[in-house]
Amino acid sequence: MAEILNGKLVSTKIRTEIKEELLLFKERHGVVPGLAVIIVGENPASVVYVRNKKRACDEVGINSYVIQLPADITESDLISEISRLNSDNGVHGILVQLPLPPHINEDVIINAISPDKDVDAFHPYNVGKILSADYSFLPCTPAGVMSLLEHYNISICGKKCVVIGRSNIVGKPMALLLLEKNGTVTICHSRTNDLLAEVKAADILIVAVGRPEFITGDMLKPGCVVVDVGINRTQDGRLVGDVEFGSAASVAAYISPVPGGVGPMTITTLLQNTLTAAKNIVK
Repeated sequence: MAEILNGKLVSTKIRTEIKEELLLFKERHGVVPGLAVIIVGENPASVVYVRNKKRACDEVGINSYVIQLPADITESDLISEISRLNSDNGVHGILVQLPLPPHINEDVIINAISPDKDVDAFHPYNVGKILSADYSFLPCTPAGVMSLLEHYNISICGKKCVVIGRSNIVGKPMALLLLEKNGTVTICHSRTNDLLAEVKAADILIVAVGRPEFITGDMLKPGCVVVDVGINRTQDGRLVGDVEFGSAASVAAYISPVPGGVGPMTITTLLQNTLTAAKNIVK
């Protein structure tokens, strides 16, 4: 049976360290790091995510500002709000909760955030810095996965790493971070020929496709590491990942659960990024 990659446990440990760093930072500079989260409309999932982020900020001592804007706000008014936050010395990190309403161009909004305060690391400037391995921030979910693997002393160097999913938020940056650690990386997607063969060859498998229990134990290489980034609600109300946990856990050496795996690590990385932003800004 696989060992569980317990993101809840690891994130608790890291948040304790962040809290201690924050206290030292406040003593040294007289400044409390601040995170502004903009939410447009009332998407139920987004409301929950924002609430969880605020709770995490409060837990470690980061000032959190939730800015609720109406769903019919114009793109220019939203950009004006971001510009105000870019100039606010009490705000060190800015996050716009996605998705946005269809009349707003997400790329335009992301580009409006100051790269120095872009704690999601979605701005093209920060994306480019990731490519050159010269970054201040990393996207929260891929960085959270890397922290989880590091905590369990899972070596990436020389391993066959397969990432299923090619999104800008998870799949692509995840592949770059694995490559930086000398993994041999393959990105799989909806057009991949013989996906089963690619999955079967993986020493480390990262799954981020948004399809409930898409990967099953019979597809896996015995003794592999499985990190499940997906979170899905089934018709019967269960919360499941992109991996069928029971069958996969009987084959893999390590596996992350859903919930309690990558999710807590993602929010913890957001806290780390906010502290890093404050350190970079307040010198």
